[in-house]
Amino acid sequence: MLCSSFRSATASLGLGRRAVSTIAQKYSKAVYSAALSKSPQTLTKVQSELNAISSVIKEVPDLQAFVSNPTLSAKDRSAGLAVIYSRAEGSKKEPVSDITKNLFGVLSENGRLGETQGVIEGFNELVAKYKGELEVVVTSATPLPRDLSSRLETILKQSQTAQQAKSLKISNKVNPSVLGGIVVDFGDKSIDLSVSSRVNKLNNVLQQSV
Repeated sequence: MLCSSFRSATASLGLGRRAVSTIAQKYSKAVYSAALSKSPQTLTKVQSELNAISSVIKEVPDLQAFVSNPTLSAKDRSAGLAVIYSRAEGSKKEPVSDITKNLFGVLSENGRLGETQGVIEGFNELVAKYKGELEVVVTSATPLPRDLSSRLETILKQSQTAQQAKSLKISNKVNPSVLGGIVVDFGDKSIDLSVSSRVNKLNNVLQQSV
């Protein structure tokens, strides 16, 4: 049932873009251009650093609060970024590149650290496009069974968008709030087959009819 619904949805992928703000996209393009102008190797290094920073922020509540607080002093912002860089370096202690530091320096100065995750997401989309990769994120309430994951992959590979890509990368993200079904971020589109989506639509209809 789920796969047949998904097959129908992929046949007409005219659904919404992921919510990366226009501001975040500008920063994404700037850091992407700066890294690629150096070399493809630099682009890969910056991507690795940004993804490490993204993970660190998600895992540490204090750092989530830090990037979300636009009222901090310049001194506090500098100290917070130093902590982020240190944690992102990990056990290898390979220094974070100047390009990445410049990005966060500008975000900090402009009071835009709250856009961090959107900037990183936008950057990853640009890199994937450059490499001819198509990244698909399947979000479900619980981990997808292997057989369902394989069937979804088969359906995705048959789509026109996937056939235009050099490679297809599928990952499964678990989020209990989807209640049931799946949400698929597919290139620049999103297919919502979750129970929560249907509940929200029903609520909207009920509110409009009151």
